[in-house]
Amino acid sequence: MALHCQEFGGKNYEASMSHVDKFVKELLSSDAMKDYNRARVYLDENYKSQEHFTALGSFYFLHESLKNIYQFDFKAKKYKKVTGKEIYSDTLESTPMLEKEKFPQDYFPECKWSRKGFIRTRWCITDCAFDLVNIHLFHDASNLIAWETSPSVYSGIRHKALGYVLDRIIDQRFEKVSYFVFGDFNFRLDAKAVVETLCAKATMQTVRAADTNEVVKLIFRESDNDRKVMLQLEKKLFDYFNQDVFRDNNGTALLEFDRELTVFKDRLYELDISFPPSYPYSEDSSQGKQYMNTRCPAWCDRILMSHSAKELILKSENDEKIVVYDHIGPNVCMGDHKEKDAFGTRRFSMKQHCSEEGRNGSIQKYIIVTAVSIRPECHILRLLIVHYASASGLCSRKASHTSLSCMFM
Repeated sequence: MALHCQEFGGKNYEASMSHVDKFVKELLSSDAMKDYNRARVYLDENYKSQEHFTALGSFYFLHESLKNIYQFDFKAKKYKKVTGKEIYSDTLESTPMLEKEKFPQDYFPECKWSRKGFIRTRWCITDCAFDLVNIHLFHDASNLIAWETSPSVYSGIRHKALGYVLDRIIDQRFEKVSYFVFGDFNFRLDAKAVVETLCAKATMQTVRAADTNEVVKLIFRESDNDRKVMLQLEKKLFDYFNQDVFRDNNGTALLEFDRELTVFKDRLYELDISFPPSYPYSEDSSQGKQYMNTRCPAWCDRILMSHSAKELILKSENDEKIVVYDHIGPNVCMGDHKEKDAFGTRRFSMKQHCSEEGRNGSIQKYIIVTAVSIRPECHILRLLIVHYASASGLCSRKASHTSLSCMFM
């Protein structure tokens, strides 16, 4: 089971890192984790290092039923058998069992101290090697700027960063293997196209700052109906009068504007989306289904994979029918990101039962990939889970949900 975290420690990480240590200790000692007898935990907690800090955290828990699991040493360029439990939380740059990079500052010059980057680990189970990549891409800094062009300038920044990551994990330094890339991609809908569609019959009013003449607000009003305000747009305001459009039929009418992954269709695969946008949900505990009026709702958190990884989990059309890629906790407040896999604290799940021929004969396993968001001590942690277990029934839907809910209570 792997948990990939972004914004580890929350927005106010200097004051909140103490909660991280408590969370890790409780997780490792949880009764729900007693059957996971090996663990690797990598936490980028060194927020004083502006050059390297990413606030990413990767947890890997190995079930006792899995006898031979190996992790790749990127420095020695060989696999090492995983035994015991180890935690790394100082300088991950010197840890040979992973690759960690923070994106260069010039990728997103508007942000003085961006924490965006990625962590990559490589694993081998029953002769099946694969990479797990924890990723956090750049956000939209201003709704007004995002609205100016189609695609937006921010989409281009994310395109460049994701392309960089994919190039790094398939370059010539190491053998090419299948890979899963999951985390907070910050993918957004094409803002200009969305606004033009939602406000097709509206007139636009522009509000400018008195001192600089800079556009600070756009107001879209219906042409009739007493010129009712349909949408107000500011740097950090996206106030549309009818949020149901983002929830009705899981918002699928807006999927045509979810275009950022299109340029990577030859390199990445994603299961069909059938859940509403996961961001930005209200952080009011009584408003679990309500979106905040800060950004246009979008599917920011995703589970992507190489086409060879797809072949590992989708062997036939029948396999695809039993895969689950969905969100959970539709009525529960979980912070601004709505995550997946049971018990109202998570968001995306991909569950697949498949068989693979290994050296010792037929091996059966379950694969579950889940993006998760929880709020311990009111500080949001975004997590992504990949769960590998034998087909002994330990990874049944009921069992895995029980375990996960216990971990986060």
